[in-house]
Amino acid sequence: MADKAGRAGLFAPDDGADGAEREADAGKRPLADVLRPRTLDEVAGQEHLTGPGGPLSRMAGSGRVSSLILWGPPGTGKTTIARLLAALTDDYFEQISAIFSGVADLKKVFAAARARRETGRGTILFVDEIHRFNRAQLDSFLPVVEDGTITLIGATTENPSFELNAALLSRCQTLTLKRLDEAALRKLAERAEAHAGRPLPLTDEAFAALVRLADGDGRYFLNLVEEVFAATEEDAAPLDVEGLSEIARRRLPVYDKSRDGHYNLISALHKSVRGSDPDAALYWLARMLSAGEDPLYLARRLIRMASEDIGLADPDALSVAVAAREAFRQLGSPEGELALAEAAVYLATAPKSNAVYTAWKAALRAARKTGSLMPPKIILNAPTKLMKENEYGAGYLYDHDQPGAFSGQDYFPPELGRKRFYRPPERGFERDINKRLAWWEKLRAQRKKERGE
Repeated sequence: MADKAGRAGLFAPDDGADGAEREADAGKRPLADVLRPRTLDEVAGQEHLTGPGGPLSRMAGSGRVSSLILWGPPGTGKTTIARLLAALTDDYFEQISAIFSGVADLKKVFAAARARRETGRGTILFVDEIHRFNRAQLDSFLPVVEDGTITLIGATTENPSFELNAALLSRCQTLTLKRLDEAALRKLAERAEAHAGRPLPLTDEAFAALVRLADGDGRYFLNLVEEVFAATEEDAAPLDVEGLSEIARRRLPVYDKSRDGHYNLISALHKSVRGSDPDAALYWLARMLSAGEDPLYLARRLIRMASEDIGLADPDALSVAVAAREAFRQLGSPEGELALAEAAVYLATAPKSNAVYTAWKAALRAARKTGSLMPPKIILNAPTKLMKENEYGAGYLYDHDQPGAFSGQDYFPPELGRKRFYRPPERGFERDINKRLAWWEKLRAQRKKERGE
């Protein structure tokens, strides 16, 4: 184990240089690269993978690396882990980026790996941003992973379940990396302090602000730390939050409107509304708006929430959501954002019911299952003589002419019989609907008895 750990250390960025060369070289490289871990134990914030019993620890112990997909936010150590794993073996390590590589590049890599295999040496191929490959390119990995020509280590910031082929995922172990928490970032700060030979000149409040700015990204955190060291003298007084803000440009939250960040945050907003938590709903709404999300997209989603999660428990909810969208269209940003916030709070505090949503899904299933069943003849119009002769409309009772404006006739296809899709709960306005439905059901039975049906 110690030998394998030592071999992992050989893959450090300063490999092969003596002390003077390392010191000179370090001055030319970003701090995040200088402090890149040289053993798996040094990888911060991923102890669930590198700690005792973790999957990476088991690989280090066996000296055998299997094909992996490393999934996690930026700056959490995916590339570093790939390099360290490669150093555990005698295999050739090759790194490509899916952003800059195409089919021709993959063919060259695979051909070289096959030639290497004939000499008895394996190849570990690290593919950064692997989710950028299209389906055909991802399929090309299948035979070379299957027969062991390459050991694939793919890195992605996107959910592999959505972005990668199921066939490729079945041949790889997926490991999830976590965004770095404050404890992990503090470890990185301590390493930076040891490298600089002086403490990081920040007050406790400023350090907390630095952690927030990093947003779980260790690489970005160390870049900020490097800027702080470069901007301060060795005996400088600690910077406060204002001083830090003059050095570090404000960083927007990690958010890609077309990928996981987008879906994670809209899911958080939707579930906060559904869970009747107006404060959380406002927070996630603000997060998305401040990250540049299209406000009209959020308005459409609020309309969906009104229909799906509130429904007839509060019939005004849909009107409020639609009005908020129209208000934003008239006012624009930032004034119109308040209308969206008002709608989010209204929806979150409204009584909840998915009875209509559930009923609609059930009705759709029944419609697809039953195909082309005809309506009962009593409710078919008979504009021609032939249709009248076939008893279209025969026996139809005009409800407005019946006692209580209710005939109680069945309107389902005779082959299907009556079905119950809509079951309103005893919440909000649907309490009143329930009373009406119960009353009509009682009248329906009474009317049928009177007609001898």
